[in-house]
Amino acid sequence: MSGAASGIGAATAALLRSQGHRVIGIDRTAADGVDVTADLATPAGRDAAISGVQALTDVVHGLVPAAGIAGRTGTDSALLVSINFFGAVALVRGLQAELTAADGAGVVLLASNSITGMPGWNAPTAQACLRDDEELARAEAAKVDAVMVYPSSKAALAWWARREGVKPEWAGAGIRLNSVAPGATETPMVEEMRADPLLGSAIDAYPNAIGRTNLPEEVAAAIVFLLTTTGMVGVCLFVDGGTDAMLHPIAPQGWEVSGIEP
Repeated sequence: MSGAASGIGAATAALLRSQGHRVIGIDRTAADGVDVTADLATPAGRDAAISGVQALTDVVHGLVPAAGIAGRTGTDSALLVSINFFGAVALVRGLQAELTAADGAGVVLLASNSITGMPGWNAPTAQACLRDDEELARAEAAKVDAVMVYPSSKAALAWWARREGVKPEWAGAGIRLNSVAPGATETPMVEEMRADPLLGSAIDAYPNAIGRTNLPEEVAAAIVFLLTTTGMVGVCLFVDGGTDAMLHPIAPQGWEVSGIEP
């Protein structure tokens, strides 16, 4: 569990522990519930996270790379894509052997309903992510504001889980790759976004059917469901109080970006 110190990561870790599971927490800062301190923004930090987990266990039954940063005003767009996409994917790939050893493991990546709720996000960044080209992805991301790179990184995660999940090295090895797409959720990240002088008003502007933003525990419940439900592979589960359904009543939009190679 990366991003274990706060927000959705902390809520998911707490729910799993309440059900009797052992959780190995990863975060860039030391805190309660954090067993491995590592920064997923860099290759060295990713290696440290992977080796830290491997030092604690030979088998990983579930993996939730929840660490990420928001697309706030002034955020380094290149850093965002390195953490949100490449940090998450590196963790999954680096622990593939331990996931295989579980003989039925689940991986849940953190996407976002901004995939379909924010028109005009930066497609070249997502394309570079899916080509595993971090240098190019960082260069493309640096051309635009972070607010338009955040959905790019999250779309790439959802697509990666869908594209890779059905392959022999994942589903064929008993590893189920899925993703969740939360809407605005009451976490420290969202509180920071509300304080953004340019973008803060947008957080509560999106419609939803339940009349409020999500709670971290609600997203955590969906993550645990995907971790433990054996029949689901490549799914992107929206947990956003109905925002996506209200914006797109027939089918989600915004997934079709040309130039993505299978």
